[in-house]
Amino acid sequence: MRRREFIHASAAAVAGMLAVPALGETAAKKHRIGIQLYTLKDVINNDPKGILRQLASFGYTELETFGYSDGKLFGLTVAEFGNEVKALGMQTVSGHFGIDLVRNDWERTVADAKSLGQSYACVPWLPEQDRTLDGIKRVCEAINKGGEICKQYGMKIGYHNHDFEFKDAGNGKLLFDVMLEELDPKLVSMEMDLYWVIAAGYDPIAYFKKYPKRFEQWHVKDQDKEVPSRNTEVGNGAIDFKAIFAQAKLSGMKHFYVEQEFFTRPSIESARICIENLKKML
Repeated sequence: MRRREFIHASAAAVAGMLAVPALGETAAKKHRIGIQLYTLKDVINNDPKGILRQLASFGYTELETFGYSDGKLFGLTVAEFGNEVKALGMQTVSGHFGIDLVRNDWERTVADAKSLGQSYACVPWLPEQDRTLDGIKRVCEAINKGGEICKQYGMKIGYHNHDFEFKDAGNGKLLFDVMLEELDPKLVSMEMDLYWVIAAGYDPIAYFKKYPKRFEQWHVKDQDKEVPSRNTEVGNGAIDFKAIFAQAKLSGMKHFYVEQEFFTRPSIESARICIENLKKML
C-alpha cells in the first residue's frame, strides 16, 4: 500500500504540471496530437530514443505505448523511458497491455504505468477463445476487476476494438454491444479504433450517439481508397475525419492517437505525413 500511495502521489504531481484542457477547449489543445507507438513497431526497438526524438520533432506531444514486459519498454526500464519522454516535452498518456497481464500481474503493471504519468491502461486484443458470448463476459468481468485496481491509482482501464467485436454474439447482439453493456462505465473507458469500426461496416458517430461519453480515446488511422482492407496515412484515405472530430464532445474524447499498420513507405515517414495532414484538418 505504501508503494501504491507513493507512486500515486508522485505521478499525480507530474500529471498536474503537464495537465492541459480537454480537446476543443482551446486552440492549443486541438493540436496535442498523440501516436500509438505500435506504428513504429518495425524500428522502435532498435533505437527507441532516436524514434522518440523524431516524433517530438514532428510535433507529437502524447504517446501510447505497447510491448510492456517485466518492467521494460523497448529495452529501456520504465524510468529510463519516462525520463526520455519528459525531456522531449511529451507525455505518455496511455498504454496497451495484454488481457493476460490484467488477469495475472495487473497491480505491478498499473504501478509502472502510473509512474509514467499514464491516465489509461488499455486491453488491445483478445485471443480467439475469448471471442464468444461467454468468453466476452469473462473478459468483461476481468476488465472490471482490473478497473478497480486502476481506480486505486487514479487511472482507468480501457478496451481497444478491432473488427472481430462486430460479429453476432449468438444472442442477437454484437459482441461489441455486449461489452458496452457489461463493462462498468465508471471504471472502464472505451478506446475506439475508428478505422476498424468503419472496416467492419459500422458508423462511429452512431456509437457516440448510442453510448455518449463512453469513448474517451480514439485511434485515428485512415482507410485506403483502393483497398479498404488496408489502412493508410491519415488524410490520404477515405475516412471523413472532420465529421467524426465534430462529434468529439458527444464521444467524450479526451485523447487521440495516430496509428498505422500497413505501409508503402518507411513507417517514420508515414508518422510525419499523418501529423502534417492532421494539423491541416483540425
